[in-house]
Amino acid sequence: TGPLKDMNFSIPEGGGVRILYQFTSEPPAVRFRLSGDKDGIIDIAPEKGILYLNGSLDWETKAVHNLQVESLDVNGNVVNGPYAVTIYVEDINDNPPEFDQTAYSGVVRQNSRPGKPFMYVHATDRDNPATPHAQLTYSILHHFPNPYEEMLFQIDNATGAISPSKMGSYYLDPQKQDTFLLVVSVKDMAGMSTNAFTSSADVVIFVLESLWKAPPTIRIQENSTQVHPVNISQVQSNEIGVIYDIFEKEKLPRLPFSISKDGIIYVTEPLDREEKDTYTFFVVSKDNQGELVDKPLQIHVIVEDINDNPPVCQQALTVIEVQETEVGGSNIGTVFATDMDEENTLNSYLRFKIKSQVPEVPTSNLFYIQQETGILQLTGHSLRKFYASNYSLEVLVTDGAFETICDVEVHVIDTNDQIPIFEKSDYGSVTIAENVPVGTVILEIQANDGDEPATGSSLVIYQVKEGDPNNTFIIDTDAKTNRGFIKVNKVLDFETTPVYSLVINATNPEPLVQGVQYNSSSLTLFKVFLTNVDEPPVFLKPVYKEEVSEDIPVNTLVVTVKAYDPEGDSKIVLKNMRGKYAQYLTCRKTLFLQKSCLLVGSRGVVGRWPVTHLLSNNRAQKSRTSLILHLHDVNDNLPYLVTDYPAFFCYPVRGGEKTLIQATDADEQWFYSKFTFSLADDRSTRNNWEISKVNATHAYLSPKHPNFEEKTYNVPIILNDNGKPPLENKVNLKVNICKCSSEKSCF
Repeated sequence: TGPLKDMNFSIPEGGGVRILYQFTSEPPAVRFRLSGDKDGIIDIAPEKGILYLNGSLDWETKAVHNLQVESLDVNGNVVNGPYAVTIYVEDINDNPPEFDQTAYSGVVRQNSRPGKPFMYVHATDRDNPATPHAQLTYSILHHFPNPYEEMLFQIDNATGAISPSKMGSYYLDPQKQDTFLLVVSVKDMAGMSTNAFTSSADVVIFVLESLWKAPPTIRIQENSTQVHPVNISQVQSNEIGVIYDIFEKEKLPRLPFSISKDGIIYVTEPLDREEKDTYTFFVVSKDNQGELVDKPLQIHVIVEDINDNPPVCQQALTVIEVQETEVGGSNIGTVFATDMDEENTLNSYLRFKIKSQVPEVPTSNLFYIQQETGILQLTGHSLRKFYASNYSLEVLVTDGAFETICDVEVHVIDTNDQIPIFEKSDYGSVTIAENVPVGTVILEIQANDGDEPATGSSLVIYQVKEGDPNNTFIIDTDAKTNRGFIKVNKVLDFETTPVYSLVINATNPEPLVQGVQYNSSSLTLFKVFLTNVDEPPVFLKPVYKEEVSEDIPVNTLVVTVKAYDPEGDSKIVLKNMRGKYAQYLTCRKTLFLQKSCLLVGSRGVVGRWPVTHLLSNNRAQKSRTSLILHLHDVNDNLPYLVTDYPAFFCYPVRGGEKTLIQATDADEQWFYSKFTFSLADDRSTRNNWEISKVNATHAYLSPKHPNFEEKTYNVPIILNDNGKPPLENKVNLKVNICKCSSEKSCF
């Protein structure tokens, strides 16, 4: 209740009969009058001034009612007013959403882009759109059929746009299922209330075959005379308005293909199959933002051959050697030619023919060539070097369109019908010392052969046939003169073999012709006498190698060194160790012909032992050997910290700082060396510091709190190595807490 004045009311719709307000008046006013958008629902009691509703308001009918109220005297004259009374109707959710169609249908292409809408559904709600009452949310209730765990379609809950899901983009196939039924739901209250109204509609979706397909292999004839560019194929995306592009699979200097905005693929220039016979590239479709719309299509182009290349002789001159005794019909060689046109086609199919023969003696048709293979054969006539030693042939090679001449030269080779004959049947004897160096020539011999010089028929090869089972001697041949040089091939030994009685034969690398054999004329005799030479003693090994631990006791037996006298009748004395580390070893005689060496010191030793050979006539021969002694390291050194620079932290300590420390020791460091770091077990140290492992040789030391004074601290650290047995060392690391410069170093 209250006096007349401008007033606003907010009334929920659908509330029925109700009193809104009571106006009061002052004399001379005796009653009230209401005018405006009453719509038969809003009224006022004239005498009482009660503003009331005699029915329900409806937001969908009228959202705002504009009224005027005034007070009147007994004569009906206006005393106060008019005053504006505005009634705002508040919407309530009293209308369900409704689809604009009872059923929908749409078409989607196979392999369409996931999330790309191909159709929309739309619903409206008569409630106030400014409130959740008319805020609609779309969803898919059912999906028939649904052969996979995930749906093949999805809907935008705000717009109603229906698109393939990722699963659908991959699996939709009209050959397997060409029709789907979706039951689509729309819900008001933004889908957040259980009291929301819901409606549904059926959506029938037809799946069509994808337009985006790679064309079949494209075949283009090489060296085309058409005006370029030439249309060779076309692709089409499932979406409209896309941008087509080409990118290479191969890195070529120039790709002779292009694509138009309509997806037409062009070849931009004539192609040469001999330069490149196939091309492979990709065609893509993109949207206006440059994103791929479809998966790239691989385009394969084959360049078809035409007969545009002549045959080519594989060799400028083909040389063939034929023995004069070769019988008619024999294959004597092959003329090779190639054609750059496509293999296994008529364009590269070659035929051979002999065009000419020079000289034409004794006949003009001594040779025949197989038309298909180029194999040269002799006709019924055998060749004779008496008539000609060389023949020149012109071979015509054709591929049906082009011809080429290949030159062939046939050399007639003399046959091996003569055996080598020695100038002497016995070369007597030679006396040499047993210590003659290997490779020394001790005799020259000569055999002659009547066959054609500088051929395998006349070259003489010398071999020791008898008297040298161990190949002590070797014979080299001068290929120009056929002179033989007998050389020492192995070390001689008078004590083993004092005399050699050699039988030497001479042969040719080419086999003799039928009916001819080697005889005694191709053999010679030769004796070699050795003279004895006093030889130095010999160690059983050229180098002695041993391995010991570095901590073995003094007087431990390290190695037994043995030597012998090749003459077999002298005494041997082993003595006089030399070398950088000889002071650590001594030799003790154990037997008449051997010595034992005992270790005296420690660490790596490499020494030499000269051996004196004492003869009865007081003449001495010496020899020596080497001892390489490898020492195994023992874990006998404590680990310690490597301090390349002092450890420090800038004052004041702020937290999170750390410094890197490194451990090592003097023992041999292997790739698996490992150290452990820990703090000494006292409360102060562990309360102030902490250590964290970095790797096998490094760790971080960090302060545990910021409350450090500006001074130097001793931090006790326990180091352990992984030796056998392991060693432990306690070290004190000095850590300076100091004021730092801008470069983060102590002043």
